[in-house]
Amino acid sequence: MNKAVFLDRDGVINVDHAYVYKIEEFEFIAGVFEACRHFVQLGYKLIVVTNQSGIGRGYYTEVDFAHLTQWMKAQFIAQGAPLSEVYFCPHHPTNALAQYQKDCDCRKPAPGMLLQGIAQFNIDASKSIMIGDKPSDIAAGKAAGVARCVYIKDLSAATAQELAEFEIWPSLADAIQKVII
Repeated sequence: MNKAVFLDRDGVINVDHAYVYKIEEFEFIAGVFEACRHFVQLGYKLIVVTNQSGIGRGYYTEVDFAHLTQWMKAQFIAQGAPLSEVYFCPHHPTNALAQYQKDCDCRKPAPGMLLQGIAQFNIDASKSIMIGDKPSDIAAGKAAGVARCVYIKDLSAATAQELAEFEIWPSLADAIQKVII
């Protein structure tokens, strides 16, 4: 079996400017490529799992998202940290166009995207990591049986409850110090 790092996109890989779908608006967070290369060197597959309700809301299309995703994947390849897959959920249970308005099993906190990656890539969830910047990301990881779920948040802004409940890193770049063989 394989092990994986499941990564949320906005707020973990790139700066969350809200509903990012254009290359010129996509800003990688410092240290992302170094951290992802570190994971690859440790034998992890990199799998992105991202809610994209902007599609469902009509702010951009699945074609727009696919175009940005292909560009993003090329950047990861060029940096020596290829992404195995990018799963996305365009749905929203209430605020979406009719064809996207539904309560699905893929929108985090539901574990559907992670479970799809686990099945497709023969992933051992007990040896895998979920990294996200929202409690819903962590909930999805836990629901999928992922052993280590990491919450990306500025420690100075974390509440006492968050500090007690989550493993918190200030950024993905902290992986180099936090994840070793």
